Amino acid sequence: MLVNFRDIQAQSSKESRLKKNLFFRGGQLTDLTAEDKKILTDKFQIGKIYDFRGQEEVTTQPDVSLDGVNYENIDILASATSGNSGSLQDMIINATDIREAMMKTYESIVISESALEGYRTFLLDLLDQKQAVYFHCFAGKDRTGFAAALLLRLSGASDEEIMKDYLKTNSARKEVNQEIINAVKATLTEDQIEGLQIALTVDKNYLLHAREIMNKHFGSFEGYLREGLALEKDYMEYFQALYLNQKA
Repeated sequence: MLVNFRDIQAQSSKESRLKKNLFFRGGQLTDLTAEDKKILTDKFQIGKIYDFRGQEEVTTQPDVSLDGVNYENIDILASATSGNSGSLQDMIINATDIREAMMKTYESIVISESALEGYRTFLLDLLDQKQAVYFHCFAGKDRTGFAAALLLRLSGASDEEIMKDYLKTNSARKEVNQEIINAVKATLTEDQIEGLQIALTVDKNYLLHAREIMNKHFGSFEGYLREGLALEKDYMEYFQALYLNQKA
């Protein structure tokens, strides 16, 4: 089913002027109902899916194939050394020290070679898509949450608005997170269960830490785009010309 699914444009603030129905984020596309498929292909006319998961995740829980929709796997954390790939398995393994593991994961999301290459590929490809896209990882919260933050920042959204979209994941995943806990709790200790509950949610400190790492290594968001992702200095201008509504 569709989990944590939303148009990142659909904010209450007008600070983000992203056009509607172009950038959709969410969790992995497994076990979709016929209605779920229609939402993606008919209602929102998704043209391409970007899957930020690792190879093991993709192999064990492949996305449902959708007619007429292109698919690309970009393994954001392929070169990460944090020991937490963002997969459910790694969440369980790191459950007893999850906050530290998540901080390290967000460092990898910002500065690891695979993340820099992956987000560069993603952002460059968007200049050619000109169609609705769906991007996701396992839960649609960390690798996906950072990608959504990038798009919102490119649109000129404020830090407050970006954080609002990021934290919305906690309410969007509440029910399915409990289902995951119920399915595995018989095999876990109480400390592991508590850690997994934390791992399945987002914390504002994770995204703030990512911003700190970005500023430390690249000086600013613009420096991250130029030095980290090796994008042309006018990338943001091109992006906004394609995807922003004109100011009134």
